[in-house]
Parts: sequence; C-alpha cells; structure tokens
Amino acid sequence: MTALHDLTAIQLLALYRSRQLSPVEYLDHLLAHIQRWEPHLCALYAFAPERAMKEARASEARWLKGEPCGELDGVPVTIKELIASRGDPIPQGSAAVPLLPATEDAPPTARLREAGAILLAKTTVPDFGMLSSGLSSFHKLTRNPWDLRMNPGGSSAGAAAAAAAGYGPLHVGTDIGGSVGPPAGRLVRAGRVQAEPRCTSAQTSVARCACRPAGAGWPGSSRASGVSPSTRTTPGAAPGP
Repeated sequence: MTALHDLTAIQLLALYRSRQLSPVEYLDHLLAHIQRWEPHLCALYAFAPERAMKEARASEARWLKGEPCGELDGVPVTIKELIASRGDPIPQGSAAVPLLPATEDAPPTARLREAGAILLAKTTVPDFGMLSSGLSSFHKLTRNPWDLRMNPGGSSAGAAAAAAAGYGPLHVGTDIGGSVGPPAGRLVRAGRVQAEPRCTSAQTSVARCACRPAGAGWPGSSRASGVSPSTRTTPGAAPGP
C-alpha cells in the first residue's frame, strides 16, 4: 500500500473528491513525516505548519461542500526560497542579504494560491542560486535523503530533497541552466523544466526567479528562469489540462 506521503497530486485529489481522505488528515500525516526527517535533511525554510493547517481546514470545508476553489485545492506544495511569498524574507541563500519580508507574491506563488494549493514551506538554495553544490552561507547544508553523507546539488537543492523525502507531491524550483534537472536526476524520477519562463515585460527577477518588482524589498535583475516542479514520479510532474 502506498504511504500517504508518497501519493501524487492526482491521487491525492481523487481521494479528496471521493471523501476517502481529507486535506486535514493528509496534512496531519505529512507534518509528522516532515518533523521526523527535517532535522536530518534541512531542506526547508519558512516552514509554517500552523498556517498550513489553517489552510487545510478551510480546504476541507470546501471539499465537504463539493466546492473546491481550484485544481490544487488542499494540495501542500513547497516553493524555492528565491520565489517571493508575501510576508516571508528572501535571503537568496546568502547571509549577506537583509531579511526584508516580501510585500507580495511572485506570479508562481500567486497562481498556486489561486489554485487552492497550501503553501507549506520554502526550500533551500545556495548563495544567490548560483552554486551547483547547493552550499549556502545562510541555510544549513541540505542532505540527500538517500545518503545523508551527500547533498542534492543545486540550485534547487531543498526542492529535490523534499521531493525525494516525500514532503508532499509538488515542489517548485527554478532553472536557468541546470538548477532543477541535476538535483532531480540525483534524487527523484522527475524534474520538469519549463523551457520558456512565463513572464511579462512588467516583471523582473531576484537572483534567478520571476517576481513582481513593486515594493518587494530587494532589487531586481534582468534575468529570469523557468519555474518548474520536482516530483517523485514522472506522472506527478505531468502538466494539468
């Protein structure tokens, strides 16, 4: 029997729809699993279990009414630390960056919230998302769940480790030249790379991730990267309809 934390998003949503599992029941299991392994893996940043449980209760109420708010209602997700989420600082993996809370969500974060996803945590990155080793001067060194002597590489280090360890079904990273593929290749079966970043001319980026520029608390740069999910299985990374 598949462990709950190994379910894909598609399987999870089917169980919600049939009322065989609720978002609260799933998240309760997932939090216990994460709390068991995270001291060893150090894959997460801005982990917010109380906020996530509040969102899970709201999602559960919607599913009981048969009125999910979006395609990912009640599905826990993580996003790479470089991707802005309102209220959370963005250290960019560097001890040199002031911890100023983002004043709004980056487009990927906003789309996930609109789809009803539960933002569980952010995942670790190396300094400015620029080291393939995953080494950060701000975050603890993320470990490879298959061999704790190793690390996942980078720059989507925490995302790959979280996916491999079963920290939920979806883990959003960014990629401009190997930040998703190599870590995913070492740890999980699927890391889907978005070849063309879906950005408009009104958006800039911090380090290597598209985000809204207004009042975000840090300067933007002219580069942007693809925003991509890492999952434990290939079907789990398949695009939606």
